[in-house]
Amino acid sequence: MNSVGEACTDMKREYDQCFNRWFAEKFLKGDQGGDPCTESFTRYQRCVQTAIKEKDIPVDGVEFMGPNKDKPES
Repeated sequence: MNSVGEACTDMKREYDQCFNRWFAEKFLKGDQGGDPCTESFTRYQRCVQTAIKEKDIPVDGVEFMGPNKDKPES
């Protein structure tokens, strides 16, 4: 799947590959140490935020999750 911003698609793929590798090779095997993909996620997130502004996509009231954000209460 492509990203919301065409310029962000390669960053999305890089992050997805990093996350999937970490999840399968580390997390599922019990290694819950740090997420090595935080830097690539941050780059991708900044790119998406820029694309949203450029495309004037309304996001008022939407909360964005990230590697250092708490999950909302269920």
